[in-house]
Amino acid sequence: MYSFFAMMARMKYIERWALMRNSLKENISEHSLEVAMLAHGLAIISNERCGNHLDVNQIALMGLYHDANEIITGDMPTPVKYFDENIKEAYKRVENVASYTMLNKLPADMRKYYEPLFIPGEDMKEAWKIVKAADKLSALIKCKEELRSGNQEFQTAAETIRSALEGMNMKEVDIFMSDFLPAYDQTLDELQR
Repeated sequence: MYSFFAMMARMKYIERWALMRNSLKENISEHSLEVAMLAHGLAIISNERCGNHLDVNQIALMGLYHDANEIITGDMPTPVKYFDENIKEAYKRVENVASYTMLNKLPADMRKYYEPLFIPGEDMKEAWKIVKAADKLSALIKCKEELRSGNQEFQTAAETIRSALEGMNMKEVDIFMSDFLPAYDQTLDELQR
């Protein structure tokens, strides 16, 4: 018996933003779908407008599974995870163990397909940068949604995340933020025009 997919189904139980008062709860299943879509879009922008040759489908899958190890670890709040270098490194080791634990819940003949989605390989460095950018964009979008609903709790997070995205110095991120991010401030009626 292999429990990989049953474990993956539990992503919907892991809530994000635990230290913040949320108007709308978000789980890692919802977040991972959004990251997959954003990563796919960023990869297409990277190929079409920045002259790169990324595997857009592989990157979408990487986005889909990027937080799967949190089924085991839970969602560690960013201020805790990055409090200092020792905690950051220790948590990276915990995430790595959790990723291998998840991979070992698959039959051996299937693991090779999932390993690149769970374990950042040196050969996939550029692809993982795209996924990281998509992860940050998803967080910024969440902040924008909370702010639009009147929840000022997310103001500082929005500013910090926007600065981090700008600091990534990625042309594809700049293009997304210019061409697509403003639409997140529109109502459904405005989006349909």
